[in-house]
Amino acid sequence: MAYTRYASLKDRVVFVSGGSSGIGAELVRAFAAQGSKVAFCGTKPDGGKPLIDELVAAGDGAPWYGACDVRDVAAYQSLLSRVADEVGPIRVLINNAGRDDRHKMEDVTSDFWDERIALNLKHYFFAIQATAPGMEKAGGGSVINMGSVSWMRGRPNLVGYTTAKAGILGLTRTLARELGARNIRVNALVPGAIVTDRQTSLHRDASADKEFLDAQCLKIRLDAGHVARATLFLAADDSDGMTGQHVLVDGGIAQQSVVT
Repeated sequence: MAYTRYASLKDRVVFVSGGSSGIGAELVRAFAAQGSKVAFCGTKPDGGKPLIDELVAAGDGAPWYGACDVRDVAAYQSLLSRVADEVGPIRVLINNAGRDDRHKMEDVTSDFWDERIALNLKHYFFAIQATAPGMEKAGGGSVINMGSVSWMRGRPNLVGYTTAKAGILGLTRTLARELGARNIRVNALVPGAIVTDRQTSLHRDASADKEFLDAQCLKIRLDAGHVARATLFLAADDSDGMTGQHVLVDGGIAQQSVVT
């Protein structure tokens, strides 16, 4: 997929959490094609190899990869420190890692709740905490927090996930204010119903496609490329006047709840 080229992203160090598959993998591809110095993490020691091999074959160079459980704050912050030491100060941080596993309210335990928050929200804050000093010293940067339209729609059987994703808006707005004087922008990008391999294997069928298309203003199924295009813009200097924003890439599906 061809993307608009942003001169400011060439040679800029970009980190993507959860970059081995789905939306995260497309973000790695998109930034590699910009000539950025890309680093990403996943959960498996060899989890980055297929994507690295693909990018090398395409002539986009080999991104840096590290395996880490983002729920382990100390280990995750140590990995981010390694990226800064081995690749350079992170100027674009994309908090993307998370999972939207379905769960009934009655089945949620205290431990499960804490794990959902840790996987879908907590690590966002601690990644920003770890990278902000290096960003500031390097002249500033852009943090992009991946949200989800699911909390805005009140989707059932996802309460741990939607609560975490709703919290991303508060995190984004507060840290945009706190970090603005350091020339660090913080925005949330909120995907809608995005077609990925995981969603296709678990939830997608003709009925689900129709449900989403009926609910959206735009009658197209969105894919990871739609998310990547908006992410590139928020990362680039072209959006240098934007911070504290909640940018939806959802085909207008969030408007369903207010239509009478």
